[in-house]
Formats: sequence, C-alpha cells, structure tokens
Amino acid sequence: MKILMLHGINHDMFGKRDPAQYGTITLDEINASLVALGKELGAEVECFQTNHEGAMCERIHKGFLDGMDAVLINAGAWTHYSYGIRDALAILTCPVVELHMSNIHAREQFRHTSVFAEIVKGQICGFGADSYLLALRAAVSTAKK
Repeated sequence: MKILMLHGINHDMFGKRDPAQYGTITLDEINASLVALGKELGAEVECFQTNHEGAMCERIHKGFLDGMDAVLINAGAWTHYSYGIRDALAILTCPVVELHMSNIHAREQFRHTSVFAEIVKGQICGFGADSYLLALRAAVSTAKK
C-alpha cells in the first residue's frame, strides 16, 4: 500500500513557528513517525512539502498517475481558499484524508471553512502531531476497503 502525505505552506517551519499552537515537533520528526507507523501498518509513506501552490498541484497529479492508495493532506492556510488544490485533489480516485494539528474550528473564523471538505473522505484536527498518525490509520483502514 502506498500513502502520500502532502504538507502545505509554512510547514517546513514546524518547530519554530508558533510553538504555542503547533508545539516544537519538526516536520522531519513528523515524517519519521509517519514512516515508522506506516511500516507497522504495512504501508509505504511518501512525504512531500512545498510552499508553492503549483508544485502542490503537480505532486497531487503525480500521485494520481502513480496510483497512490490514499492521500493525507495538511494544506495549512491553503485549506481555506485554494480551489486549485481542491480541483487537483478531486482528480484523485483514492481516499483523501484532510488533517490539521490545531482545531481549525476553534480558531479564527476564516479557518472554520475548508474548501476541501466536500471532496475528502474525512477530516481530523486538534490532536497536535497525533493528528498525522490518526489520519494515517484512517487512510490505511479506508484504503483496504
């Protein structure tokens, strides 16, 4: 099973950016925990991060062509306004799980809306770095069906 983890804008700054909201865990540490859990669950996890919207869309297209079994996405701020990324995700025929470290529904009003919500299998938010692991478990479980 192949799972693609997509990290969005500013996630390369995890560990430095707003530790009160996101903790001190780094993107490399998150990716390492995803790869390790993936092995336990029988899945190969590939991680990708970009601060460029077009590059994110191109990686989603590649995920479609590569036949990914599931896609996890934490698009950061793009979640709330990127119809380009939404349209790219809609091309996928595999389950897509949206995730966020913070509870986006308990934050600023603009964060309460996800333009991806209508096309993803589900959304996990508010559990810090564990949101990634919960999303991976959900994706593996859903992709097996």
